[in-house]
Amino acid sequence: MTSDILLRNDSGAIATLTLNTPHTLNALSDDMLDALQGQFDALMQDKSIRVVILKGNGKAFCAGHNLKEMTTARQAEDGGKQYFLDLFAKCTKMMTTIPKLPQPVICQPHGLATAAGCQLVASCDLAVTDTETKFGVNGVNIGLFCSTPMVALSRNIPRKHAFEMLTTGKFIPASKAQDLGLVNKVVSPAELEQETQALAEQIAAKLGAAVAIGKQAFYEQIQMPLDQAYAYTGDVMAQNMLYRDTEEGIAAFLEKRAPEWSQN
Repeated sequence: MTSDILLRNDSGAIATLTLNTPHTLNALSDDMLDALQGQFDALMQDKSIRVVILKGNGKAFCAGHNLKEMTTARQAEDGGKQYFLDLFAKCTKMMTTIPKLPQPVICQPHGLATAAGCQLVASCDLAVTDTETKFGVNGVNIGLFCSTPMVALSRNIPRKHAFEMLTTGKFIPASKAQDLGLVNKVVSPAELEQETQALAEQIAAKLGAAVAIGKQAFYEQIQMPLDQAYAYTGDVMAQNMLYRDTEEGIAAFLEKRAPEWSQN
């Protein structure tokens, strides 16, 4: 399932996906979108993996869509309309697959995350970045409002800040991204790999079945009215309590010992 443009490396229960087209600043080309979708579809069924790390090679994490491909598409008889509809539908499918995965996805942006690249950061469950990274939805600077990146961005940060980024095309530094809630942690460039790995290992050590049911519940309940959310999550917790490994986890806590999970 691996390819030259998207590398996958599994270490224990952690899968690392690396965008690998540094010459395009890891742009989300048609092929890159297909490669990401293929890996996410495979991970959906992979019970051996409990955490996913998403990062990029080269000097930038991701510069968004491939503008050269989009320019070429405009030469079609319809001006590229069908291509653009298909492209953004494909991108939407990939982005919305991330919260549906049973595994938490940790984004590790560096250098630059712009337009759909910023959308990719916002679509992941967690993000660790370094002090040198900049984030933006700067399509407006070339006359293309970042409408689809807006969906994920506006669900991550306060709306007035999101609207300012979208309408000015200005980039924000990593420290501001953390303050706004786009990323969880900012570290030095030398610490980025280590800190992301440490977070992944911390989560991977938990009962995978509990994290999976919790991730699904997190995204379901956040869209519900308060009373409905409590009713739904009450059912989820009751289901979780019936897990044999949850019984073991509670017993281990009471007996002040490490739990011995029977499953991932």
